[in-house]
Amino acid sequence: MSSTVYQRDICVAADHPSLPGHFPGAPLVPGVVLLEQVAQALREWRDLRMARVLEVKFVAPLLPDERATLDLIDAAGRVRFEIRRDGTLLARGLIEGAP
Repeated sequence: MSSTVYQRDICVAADHPSLPGHFPGAPLVPGVVLLEQVAQALREWRDLRMARVLEVKFVAPLLPDERATLDLIDAAGRVRFEIRRDGTLLARGLIEGAP
């Protein structure tokens, strides 16, 4: 069994294809791109796919080329996640994984 916490750094490049439309002239990393990062981390950590997003709250924006930290925390068969930039909470939620 792997540890109960997994952490990785994330950074979405300014040339990511989702950014020009979200929002023109002042791009923000879309929430779906952050969730994609959560899904990739779950695959790396537990070799599971993200089956369900039970809850998610986007609190503050992540800008292109900004670095953030993604934490996955075991939560009794589910996984809590938090994304932070310099200690500031950007997003949090609860997901379920499946093989």
